[in-house]
Amino acid sequence: MTPKPVAFIDRDGTIIEEPEDFQVDALAKIRLVDGVIPALRKMIRTGYELVLVSNQDGLGTNSFPKEEFQESHGFLLDLLKSQGITFAAEFICPHFDHEQCDCRKPRTGLLTQYLINTTIDTDRSCVIGDRETDIAMADALGLKGFRIGSGNGEYSWPHIAQALMGHTRTASVIRKTNETAIRVSVNLESDYGTSIITGIGFFDHMLEQLSKHGGFSIDLNCNGDLETGRHHTIEDCALALGEAMRKALGTKIDIKRYGFTLPMDDALSTAALDLSGRPFCKIDMELTREMVGDMPTEMVP
Repeated sequence: MTPKPVAFIDRDGTIIEEPEDFQVDALAKIRLVDGVIPALRKMIRTGYELVLVSNQDGLGTNSFPKEEFQESHGFLLDLLKSQGITFAAEFICPHFDHEQCDCRKPRTGLLTQYLINTTIDTDRSCVIGDRETDIAMADALGLKGFRIGSGNGEYSWPHIAQALMGHTRTASVIRKTNETAIRVSVNLESDYGTSIITGIGFFDHMLEQLSKHGGFSIDLNCNGDLETGRHHTIEDCALALGEAMRKALGTKIDIKRYGFTLPMDDALSTAALDLSGRPFCKIDMELTREMVGDMPTEMVP
């Protein structure tokens, strides 16, 4: 079974604002934490499975009837579901701290059976909450912990989403053939640090433009057999760069299937790149003598 990234998420103070009496038992008390819906949607699109883990002190007692809890909790789940956000499982501890149960966070008793039945990706999985008990549970599970808040060492939802997705937006590829030896890295989150050395000045320049106008960095070094021609270097660099881009895109989150035409100086270039996953490529190039102009003979098709 392929390990899956799982986010174990607290409810009160994390998904919804925690009221002054620390008890969400009415619809009027439900207020979403800023940024939670876009962040959870982004995590789901990245491949995360969401699991709700919440301490609800005294749930089922006269002071906190299950019916009142369920009305507000059901409303919250319906609200999130309307935005495409669902939980693979929910675990709720109804005990008080003094009862010393095995299921109250930071203890992990609530999750025992789930962890037996689920192979999780421990490198990517995490615990998200607003209290020290949530971070302690993360430590007990051997996972990263994110504490919601605005203080030192605390995170907002947008920052958490960015931190969890950062690994999917960089990639490196090493490609070696009889004609070329290539090392290439891309970072789709930054356009800083581009360095391109292929031995072909004009090709380097064009790849630098791809980085600059695409808003991402390329670090590419190629040692090719230029004495026999440039085509091996250009072709193999394209293959290596394309593979690095494919890896960095991951699940292609937030990539839109639209493009644009780029006029630049005396040139007009139109490119259509379909990232939907269907393996198909068509190249149709036409150059008239007027378009070629003073282009070096060796570059004319």
